[in-house]
Amino acid sequence: MNFADLGLSEHTIHAIDDLGIKEPTTVQADVIPSILEGKDVFTIAPQGCGKTMSYVLPILDIISRRKNQTILIITPNSDCSVMTSDQLAVFNKYHEINDATIKNGNEDIATEANVIIGSPDLLVDVIENGKVDVSATNILVVDDINLIKKNKQLGNLEKILDMLPAEKQNIVYTNRRSKETQDVLEKILKTPEEIKIDKAKEQEAQMSNCASKNKYQKPSADFDKEAVDLAQKNKSFNGKTPGFILVKGILAEE
Repeated sequence: MNFADLGLSEHTIHAIDDLGIKEPTTVQADVIPSILEGKDVFTIAPQGCGKTMSYVLPILDIISRRKNQTILIITPNSDCSVMTSDQLAVFNKYHEINDATIKNGNEDIATEANVIIGSPDLLVDVIENGKVDVSATNILVVDDINLIKKNKQLGNLEKILDMLPAEKQNIVYTNRRSKETQDVLEKILKTPEEIKIDKAKEQEAQMSNCASKNKYQKPSADFDKEAVDLAQKNKSFNGKTPGFILVKGILAEE
């Protein structure tokens, strides 16, 4: 199977080819078509299996095909936010080219951002301070709810959920089932398609990651300059600015 079989656009596939990634991992092959079809998806997958790409790639195509989409990606911590923002910038390379402007923490990005990324505590802070508006979210991604629970952030996650519209597509990942997260899962998901990636597939995923990770990942830092540089170089989503909410309370560049 190749990425073209999954329903991705030529623009996205071109960016994948540039990185030398030949085949999707199991989680990518299983999840990408369901996201493109607009389904709620609940995925149980081990860390390192390529799950970030499994939602980044279809989200790019959704933004390109549909106007006025707002996607909220909630990650367990700042490191995951950085990785996700970097991948969005890299794989956006061949989508519609327009000049990008990186907003700073003192500006309202709600009318500009297609994608808002952050950990629950950071998102609660910027939402309550009026820096972003998530009330019109079209797609919610929670990656990874079990790690959010381990970071003692379920309370903040629930605060965010209460601010979101009822009608939206919901995509949730976890590295393992947990009784403590069940109530929150039931609050998010509506008859989801459940996808489970066997741990035996972890080795396959790790090999795939090793082949490409150095091309788009970087060590985390207080300010993810590379993500901003990539966004400026590769331009923006349909003329709008991706809202990269990154690390340690920094909103783009403050």
